[in-house]
Amino acid sequence: MQPLTYFDYAATAPVRPEAAAALTDALSRFGNPSSRYEYGRQAAQRLKEDRETVARALGCSPAEVFFTSCGTESDNWAIRRGAELNRRKGRHIVTTAIEHAAVLETCRDLERSGYEVTYLKPDRAGRIGAEQLAAALRPDTVLVSMMLVNNETGVILPVADCVKAVKAFDPSILFHCDAVQGFLKTPDPLARLGADLIAVSGHKIGAPKGIGALYVKKGVRLRPLLTGGGQEDGLRSGTEATAQIAAFAAAVRAALEDGDRLARTAAIKDYTLSQLKQAIPKLEVISPGDAPHICALTLPCYKSEVVVRVLGDRGVCVSSGSACHRGKPSHVFAAMNLPKPWLDGALRLSFSPDSTRQEADTLVQTLKDAADSLFTTLS
Repeated sequence: MQPLTYFDYAATAPVRPEAAAALTDALSRFGNPSSRYEYGRQAAQRLKEDRETVARALGCSPAEVFFTSCGTESDNWAIRRGAELNRRKGRHIVTTAIEHAAVLETCRDLERSGYEVTYLKPDRAGRIGAEQLAAALRPDTVLVSMMLVNNETGVILPVADCVKAVKAFDPSILFHCDAVQGFLKTPDPLARLGADLIAVSGHKIGAPKGIGALYVKKGVRLRPLLTGGGQEDGLRSGTEATAQIAAFAAAVRAALEDGDRLARTAAIKDYTLSQLKQAIPKLEVISPGDAPHICALTLPCYKSEVVVRVLGDRGVCVSSGSACHRGKPSHVFAAMNLPKPWLDGALRLSFSPDSTRQEADTLVQTLKDAADSLFTTLS
């Protein structure tokens, strides 16, 4: 099997050794945290410690952290129950046209139930401002949902400023933030954003797939999305996934202990973009990304799905957008109103602190070879 050169960390990250070790250990300590005997109490204590670890990374109280199966579940819970919480106030939601499908499809489903949704469009750089959001608010607005880091462009949206604008307009409007791509990828703890509800996911930071969390600000009284035995303080019933939670906490601890991880990630991204622009003059940068780990570029008039496949055949992994698109054109790049040749050739690169210059050089040479050998379209 040929060596793998991986630049799709925004899709998922390899499981960190620390997380794998914690997972294996937790699988051997299989007590149910709800059991009343000693083995169950030990599991409950470990769960408490793991929740404290994630809360420390978020900058909040452990009582504000609720474990879920993934970021999508967290987004669904926040948006559906958040809108419901304010149902006597109105049925208007504001979000952006560049959100992850977990947010957009949930909003579209609520539209079918009688809600009205305003989708804010970005400019050509993929940006949306607080003034633009404030102008969309109405007396019947019940919820705002805005991501922190766009998963295709790496643009950081001004969530903290937007929260201030929303609360100045009406403090009762709930603010939800999909921070799946921002958790431990931006400098400040996410609770400082001021949002009422924040969704995060484990597999983007080196935990296994199947674990996420929802931050619920103290005082926000969400109804459960899942009912049953009363786990997670009655808000998310179901026996806790103690092994996945242990691995999540271990990945969080490893990231927190790696103090220069963001600087290393930004440095390798900058190096890669510089080398690509030198080697492939026809390449255009859609967004260099504000976040350290994501950027977007394009080979105008090429077909990105062909480029991705050719690179993949040579062991180089990149994407043409979110992994959840499954080959469909990117709604993010379309919302930015890019020319069709740019849309056709759009690619996303995403990095980790462990990405190397040697891997970057391999990517550059492989992409240059593809650009030199593939036929362009007539777009």
